[in-house]
Amino acid sequence: MKLRKGFITHNTKDQQIMVGVGKADFSGMIKSNKTAAFIIDCLKTETSREEILAKLKDKFDGPEDVMRSDIDKVIQALRSVNALEQ
Repeated sequence: MKLRKGFITHNTKDQQIMVGVGKADFSGMIKSNKTAAFIIDCLKTETSREEILAKLKDKFDGPEDVMRSDIDKVIQALRSVNALEQ
């Protein structure tokens, strides 16, 4: 899976903002915390849920089940605005 073309991100100190541009079906803004931003950045190239999990485990300390839940929440949010290519 991969972030669909037509979505761009901008990082600030504490969060990431993602907006749809061009022909994107979504015309709003999504604000993400540091963990969600990391997951979205992983999705800028073709990747799998397991590859994202491995990268999260390398970057952050925490329980694997929480990381899996975070990944699922971000993926679901991106799917809800049609921001992912399957």
